[in-house]
Order: sequence, then C-alpha cells, then structure tokens
Amino acid sequence: MFLQAKAVPVIVFTGGGTGGHVYPGIAVWQALRQKLGDQVRFVWIGSATGIERSIVESLGLEYRAISTGKLRRYFDWKNFTDLLRIAAGYFQAKKHLRQLRPVFVFSKGGFVSVPPVRAARALKIPVYSHESDLDPGLATRLNLSSSRLVFCAYPESVAHFPEKAQNRVVVTGNPVRNELFSGDPGWIRRTWKVPEGAKVLLVLGGSLGARQVNQLVADSLTRLEGKLFVLHQTGNQWEPLADTPWYASRPFFSTEMPHLYAGADVIFGRSGAGTLWEAAATGVPLILLPLGAGSRGDQVRNAELFAARGAARVLGAEDGPEALLKALNTWFDAPATLAAAKAALATFDAAGAASRIAAAVLEHHPEVNHV
Repeated sequence: MFLQAKAVPVIVFTGGGTGGHVYPGIAVWQALRQKLGDQVRFVWIGSATGIERSIVESLGLEYRAISTGKLRRYFDWKNFTDLLRIAAGYFQAKKHLRQLRPVFVFSKGGFVSVPPVRAARALKIPVYSHESDLDPGLATRLNLSSSRLVFCAYPESVAHFPEKAQNRVVVTGNPVRNELFSGDPGWIRRTWKVPEGAKVLLVLGGSLGARQVNQLVADSLTRLEGKLFVLHQTGNQWEPLADTPWYASRPFFSTEMPHLYAGADVIFGRSGAGTLWEAAATGVPLILLPLGAGSRGDQVRNAELFAARGAARVLGAEDGPEALLKALNTWFDAPATLAAAKAALATFDAAGAASRIAAAVLEHHPEVNHV
C-alpha cells in the first residue's frame, strides 16, 4: 500500500491597488517564511492588471488573478460596472480558495481584498486583516466582520473601530520589507556626484506623481540650489526638469529605495502610511504635504500624528517655497531638533511590526508551526 503524500499547508495573501497595500503584505510574508521555512506554500490573490501583480511575481510568489472593481465613496457611472466586476471576483476568489484550501487568508486591504475576504468567510476560512492608516479605510471596514483579528498601526487607531469589534483589534505597527535595512548610505552621493558637504533632500512624488509636491519642488529649486541636493521621484505623469549638479529626477525608483532611504537626510512627500513607516524604519525625518481634497482625510490625520510626535513638519495645500524652506531650516539649522526627530521615529519600532503580526497569527494556528 502506497502512503499518500501529506498536503503542503497553504497561506493566502490578498490586497492591492497601490504599493501601500502590497509592500506591507510582502513584509508579513517574509516574516512568515522566515518562521516557517519552505514547508508552507504561499499564494497571493490580486487583480489581473493591478500594481500588486508585477511586485508579487517579481519576488517569485505564486499569484492568482481575479476580476476587481474600485470602491468609491462618490457617484460615478463606473460604480455600476465595477459592482459586476466585484461580483465576478468573488466567485473567482471562491474557486481559487476551494482549490487551495488555505489555513488562513491574510488581507492587506485595498479594494482588491474585498472579494477574497468575503469568499473566505463563505468557506469558513479564517481571515486576518491589517490597516495601515490611523483610522480604517472602506475596505477594512467591509472586511472587519470577516476577520478574526485586525492588526493596526497605532494605539490611537483602536478607538476608530466599532466598540464591539475593539477586542479583535491588535496594535502591531506597520510592517516594512527586510531589504529596506540593507541600503548603502553612500549610494546617492556616488551615483549623482553630490557636491561635497551638501545635505540630501529626497522627494517622493509617488508612482503616478503628486502634482502639488512636484510643483512646489519645481517652484523652490532656485532657492534650494547651492544649499542641498534634491533627488526627486516625480512619477510617470510629470514632465521632468533638467538635471543639474544640485538636482536630479527619475519617474520611479524600485530596487533603489533602500539606498535612497539610507542616504537621505530629509524626505519630502505625501503622508501615505507606507512612506511614513519606511521613513520611521530607516530614521529619516519628514516634511509632509498630505493629500486632502478628494480623499477621506487619512493622510492629514497620519501627518498630524507624526508631527505631534516630533518626527515630521507638515505643510498645507496653499503653502509655497517659503514654507518649504522654513521647514527645511527647522531640521538643518537645529541639529538637536533633527536628532530628536530621529529618536521619535525610532519609537514607532517599524522593524518589529511584521514579526509581531506573524507571531500573533501563528499563535492561532499552532498546526502550521509543526509541518
């Protein structure tokens, strides 16, 4: 009689739409893989065309695609067609989950995660979710009733959840990828031949380009030249400016990000959770111009929290070059303030977040630890 081979346990990840919904999930995957080794099969369920697919597949992680539709808080005719896509995604995700029979599903949020989480609930598969922002977004709220535990970034986040669900909310911080800690501090200076003694301002305009951030940098360059070197990620929808000895831009950085964080003295950009916690993990103080109009205000609240702890300076939508220069001067003209900001960033303990999440999940699934 032949013995039947024991099935390899499967853990499913889901989430996407933006890098902020993918990279923290990648960090949790790395932490679980470090704890479990190669005895577990990991699969990511995401959209067919979203940013998550290229990121996940580039890491060699198995990927299953489903139909997705955007969740909007405002009227748009696309809402009707997207509801059909979401419904299709639900049935596709259900089919994948039936085939995979995972031990659990980990959701990193974003509109992509809703169909797989609902499908997991229907199949009685445990779900764990993570929310990166100070207060939960729409996808997290929709996934809340299906989640055994919801991990969140800040102690202040717990009060933003319904009272009856707060006993399932666990504060862990936001996970960041392992590779962020392997950056070369001298890479920026060697690559762009940064003038001797110049400080480095890293501008993160996002993958599509934050128009307000990019325009403020363009308006400020003549005042910054000769004072500090500006390295500018513009996004791919912004007309680039000419490089000079004091300024360089690229549409997008990917594998270079660890070196950029390691070599930057200050970061200027939006206040998405990913940027904030990657800066916290690498100890780089921030100047933030949060997205306000047209958003749910999460970036404003994120920025205010980092500013309250002394880790960031916050600009308003109407602020111009003078305000940016003033914010830069508060860091560079006061070494003690800059040192205090770095100490404040360390209190977020971003480096340990992924491991805390992995440990909390595995505590509920001891069978996975003994495969």
